[in-house]
Amino acid sequence: MAPRPSAHCCPGCWPWARHGARHRVEHRVSSEVSGDRPVLTSLDEAALESLTALEAAHGWATAGSTSQLAATLRSSTMWVVGQVVDDVVVGYAALERQPFEAELQAILVDARWRGRGVARRLLSEVVEQARVWRSERLLLEVRAGNVSAIALYRAAGFAEDGVRRGYYPPRQAGAVREDALLMSLALA
Repeated sequence: MAPRPSAHCCPGCWPWARHGARHRVEHRVSSEVSGDRPVLTSLDEAALESLTALEAAHGWATAGSTSQLAATLRSSTMWVVGQVVDDVVVGYAALERQPFEAELQAILVDARWRGRGVARRLLSEVVEQARVWRSERLLLEVRAGNVSAIALYRAAGFAEDGVRRGYYPPRQAGAVREDALLMSLALA
């Protein structure tokens, strides 16, 4: 994990940029109507149980790793944003700040909420946060077979940078490992 920049590095650096982005997102939440419409919010450890359940329900390799998710939510280099409906996280994205870049570590939307723009909205917030951090590029890896995610990233302007052969473990017993596409979005 990359070291956190000094608080005195520049006016847009870590403490102010992260606080400013959280304030902006939370302000937007307070102006929306809840109910069956998801609202956007920064997530903290209060969302841990909901995040763990979401990952477990979708068979992610780290599903149920409460300690790993808790560490992500506490990390000074991570920003986690979620779409919440009736106190349940229906989608989230985790972004890591690196010295010159940002990396999308995860994005997941509950199957019942797919196709409603939740992933697009989460990705938009991730891109905005990376810009607030003054990152030069936003990086990500995606399963080569995840056609809908790849289409989302391409529509947002991401370009393919390369392939990691056999990077992801098989989803089913007897299946082969899956390639990861490396993608990036220039921000500077």
